[in-house]
Amino acid sequence: MTTGKRLVQYALQFKMIILAALAMLTISAAADLTGPFIAKRVIDVHILGIESTWHETGKGKEAVEFDGRYYKRDRYFASGEEKGKQVRILQAGTKFVLVEEPVKTDGKRSYENGTLTIAKNGAADTYPATLLSAGDVIKFSEPELPKIIKLLGIYLGLLVVSGFFQYWQRYMLQKSANRIIQKMREDVFSHIQKLPVRFFDNLPAGKVVARITNDTEAIRELYVTVLSTFFTSTIYITGIYIALFILSPKMAAICLLLLPILYAWILIYRKFASKYNHKIRSRNSEINAMVNESIQGMNVIQAFGREKETKDDFEKLNIDHFKNQNRLLNLNSMTSHNLVNVLRNIVFVGFIWYFGGEALSASTAISLGMLYAFVDYINRLFEPVVGVVNQLANLEQALVAGERVFTLMDEPLEEDNGADLPAYNGNVRFNNVSFAYKDEEWVLKNIDFEARPGETVALVGHTGSGKSSIMNLLFRFYDCQKGSITVDGVDIKTITRHALRRQMGIVLQDPYLFTGTIASNVSLGDPSISRERVEQALRDVGAEAIFKNLENGYDDPVTEKGATFSSGQRQLISFARALAFDPAILILDEATSSIDSETEAVIQEAMEVLKKGRTTFIIAHRLSTIRNADQILVLDKGQIVEKGNHDELMEQKGRYYQMYQLQLGKGNLAG
Repeated sequence: MTTGKRLVQYALQFKMIILAALAMLTISAAADLTGPFIAKRVIDVHILGIESTWHETGKGKEAVEFDGRYYKRDRYFASGEEKGKQVRILQAGTKFVLVEEPVKTDGKRSYENGTLTIAKNGAADTYPATLLSAGDVIKFSEPELPKIIKLLGIYLGLLVVSGFFQYWQRYMLQKSANRIIQKMREDVFSHIQKLPVRFFDNLPAGKVVARITNDTEAIRELYVTVLSTFFTSTIYITGIYIALFILSPKMAAICLLLLPILYAWILIYRKFASKYNHKIRSRNSEINAMVNESIQGMNVIQAFGREKETKDDFEKLNIDHFKNQNRLLNLNSMTSHNLVNVLRNIVFVGFIWYFGGEALSASTAISLGMLYAFVDYINRLFEPVVGVVNQLANLEQALVAGERVFTLMDEPLEEDNGADLPAYNGNVRFNNVSFAYKDEEWVLKNIDFEARPGETVALVGHTGSGKSSIMNLLFRFYDCQKGSITVDGVDIKTITRHALRRQMGIVLQDPYLFTGTIASNVSLGDPSISRERVEQALRDVGAEAIFKNLENGYDDPVTEKGATFSSGQRQLISFARALAFDPAILILDEATSSIDSETEAVIQEAMEVLKKGRTTFIIAHRLSTIRNADQILVLDKGQIVEKGNHDELMEQKGRYYQMYQLQLGKGNLAG
């Protein structure tokens, strides 16, 4: 499905609001476009109506007294009302005269010494005429004033109606746009929550953030501004063409040539603009990713004096983004306004040719009001055309942004089929498990061990030996290619990930804290974990003594990643979090590697509290922290090379013995 169709599908979820807005827009446009017709009537019928046919009549409504007699316009006589002698009032130069007989022809008029001369095609007709004073002209115009005022009142009312409905249609369209983007962002964020962990291994966080924020904001412009402009322009252009066909079908047909020209231009513009917009959005994501990475690693950048190099890398991206922005700007500058001006001039040339040439013949003579209405509609026609042309850049940006967002949403989700396991004891069994992140590059080979409920299993080994990979498989962040992993005898591939992870807890080497409070970081907003349970968990891990001096206690604010807390404090909160969720299986990943000796004693006590009654896996570099483990697995290059408790492994005097002696020796030297 194309990006455009998917964007339309999102819009259709709020179609009632959009349809209501379009109905209001139609009413607003109809009210607004009635203006030139009213102006035409005011000019032709009322302002220039003084030159129409008059008849002698008696004193009465709409009758004008002149030279002892009363005259009334032909159009104001009622059906069957008797009409007297016909007269005409005509303008000759700056003078108005009254002719007391029918006038047969029209042409160039002149008045001199009581005679009106009308010349046309080399011939001239003369008529006896009476010169009217300025006061007389005003008297003959007075019957039109109430009608002009009435029409102006109607026009003002239509403007009010147009303004009212225009306000509400804009409000409704913007409301629907905000709802659409709200729904889209929720869908995108919900989607990325269900993506497999491996997806984020190769995609910087800044790029994901850019798609959820910047790209969806560009799409918002599509619904708020672009579609609003396109809807408005379409309705206005349709209404204007209807009005033009009513006024002059031939001239309206000439104006129809604008539509295929505009459509062809849109196709050509999009061809070039799409390429630039793809590059701009891509560079924008890369800039976001780099800024995010730089902020996260600012202490490293400054510590190693890499500010200049980081700035240079950023400038390369920024310059490329600037160049593509300029290319798009040049494309817009060379085409948009220039095209509209050219089209406008072509239409006016056609207009002048038609009305200035053909319309001079008597058979096709047109009124001044008609000319005014036509010029007004042609000017109005180019307002929506300009609106459409000016929004093409935003349209293309929104379509490119939409493509990027939908590409993210099309990423295959992590399938979570299987049975729901309400509860399990935590008997974990690895049966000859082999695993590779890429093809046949095995990072784990024939891993085979069992961890019984309540036991503590320690994983030790050099960096890259496969310790973390074992935990990734246990959490089902990845699935093994060979062998099987069972919990209480059930293959974890047959259990939903949610059911499996629901009874697992983890404490990381560098625990992650979220913006909020200490208490909210323990419960993670889970309504099933009460405040009492949170406080009890913190007390059980020994955090009460650490946090008791804080001004707000457990409600003390936590900034992003808990930057204002020490490593030990963050670790205690992480321990309390694991305890509050009461998992059957607990993973402690280097939980004491970055803790000072004084805090380590508190952490060790917390670990003992945490491990009670649970199957516990400890990944540790400090071998002194795992002496009491029921089972120690020594890993090397993805294989278990030694297995046993501390005393058994020390008796073997193998790899574990060497590692332990090495650390012990370093400890004595440090002492």
